[in-house]
Amino acid sequence: MEQTACVVAGGGPAGMMLGLLLARAGVEVTVLEKHGDFLRDFRGDTVHASTIRLIDELGLGDEFRKLPQSRLNAAAFPLPNGGMLTLGDFASLKPPYNYIAMMPQWDFLNFLATEAAREPTFRLLMRHEATSLMFDDGRVTGVRYRTRGGSEEASTEGAIHADLVVATDGRHSVLRRSAGLQPKEYPVPFDTWWFKLPRHASEKGAVAGIVPAFRGREAMIALFRDDYYQMGYLGPKGTDARIRAEGVERFRERVAALRPDLADRVDAIRSLDDLHFLDVRLDRLRRWYVDGLLCIGDAAHAMSPAGGVGINLAIQDAVAAAARLAPGLLQGRVTVHDLAAVERRRRMPTVLLQTVQRVMHRAVFVPLFAGRRAGVPSVVLFLARRVPALTRLMPRLIAFGPRPEHAPGFARRAQRSAA
Repeated sequence: MEQTACVVAGGGPAGMMLGLLLARAGVEVTVLEKHGDFLRDFRGDTVHASTIRLIDELGLGDEFRKLPQSRLNAAAFPLPNGGMLTLGDFASLKPPYNYIAMMPQWDFLNFLATEAAREPTFRLLMRHEATSLMFDDGRVTGVRYRTRGGSEEASTEGAIHADLVVATDGRHSVLRRSAGLQPKEYPVPFDTWWFKLPRHASEKGAVAGIVPAFRGREAMIALFRDDYYQMGYLGPKGTDARIRAEGVERFRERVAALRPDLADRVDAIRSLDDLHFLDVRLDRLRRWYVDGLLCIGDAAHAMSPAGGVGINLAIQDAVAAAARLAPGLLQGRVTVHDLAAVERRRRMPTVLLQTVQRVMHRAVFVPLFAGRRAGVPSVVLFLARRVPALTRLMPRLIAFGPRPEHAPGFARRAQRSAA
C-alpha cells in the first residue's frame, strides 16, 4: 500500500497552495484531484491582495503577473438616483497590493501545480477521488480513493497511508462526513445561477469594478473575462424549479430587464442547460479536526458568494496549516494539539467574515426578495457618508481580510523572473 507523509484531498486553491508550501518544506505530499484537469467554469476567480503578496513572498510574483488577468480596482453599489457608492476603493491601499486580480481559476490552479511540480517531494494525482478515510485505533491513517478512467476504462480503487490527511474537498466534503464532523448551518436567502454572455471587442479593457444590478426582487452581477461576461443571477432560495419551469425565454427577459445594456446578446443563453445552479450555503464545522485529519477551506467553512472572500480565506487557511504542521510532518508526528492550533488561528477570521456575510444577507438580500428594498441599505449610505474611517477600512478588509498570513520562511524563494 502506498505511503506518504501528507495526503491532501482536493486540488482547489487551498489544496494546491498547501501542497506547494509543504513540498517546499521537504514534506512528502500527495494531492488527490478527482477531475482530469482544472478546466471548470463558474468557480471563484478572485485573487485577493493578501494572496498576491503571498505569491511575491514565494518568489513567484513576476510569473504570476504574466498570467492573463484583469484588475479589480473598486467594489461599488448602484444608488437609487443613478449614482454609485464605492465601498472599497483599492487604489487607497499601498502599491503593489492595491487591487484584486481577476483570472480564471483554472489558470491559477495550473500555475500552482506547475510550481509545486518543481519540488521533488510533491505529487499530484489527477482523476483520483478520495472516497473515505482509513482508521487505526480511532486515528485517521489514510484515505481510500477511486480512480476515474476515460470513457472506455473502468474505475479502480486504491488507498494511501499517511501521517496526516487534509480535507480540502469542498462544501460537500466526503472526508469530513467520513470523520463524523458536523457543520453548523446558517440560513441563506438566495441561490445563484451562473451563465455566460458574449463580450464584444469594443468592450474589452481593464476592470474598474464589479457592480451589481438590482431590479424589483432580483439582482445580478457580472465578472469580466477576455471574451465573455460571467453573469450571476441571484434569486430567492428554493426557486430553481420555478425558474426552470418558466423556460429560457422568461429567463432571458429577466436578464435583459436587469442589464438593458446586455439585452442584445441574451440569445446566447440557448437553453436552461446553459445555467449552472449554485445552491448557496453558509456553514462552519464545530470542530475542524480529528486525530490524523484536518479540514480547511470550504470543507471546514462553506462561504456565501457575498463579498467574494471564499478563495482568499481558503488560501490563508492553507498557509497557516503549512506553517504549523510542516515541522511535525518532517518528524513523522503531527499531534491533535497541532491540528487544534491551526483551527484556533483560523477560526476568528472565519467567524468574522461569515458574520459580515450574514449581516449582508439580512440587510441587502432579505429585503430585496421581500420586495421592501433593492440596493444599498440606508444605514450603509449614512455610515459611508458620515464615517470616513469606514471607507478607509473597507478596502483593506476586502483586499486582505482579517489576519492575513505570510509565507513561512521555509517556503520563501528569491524572485524568479518569467521567461
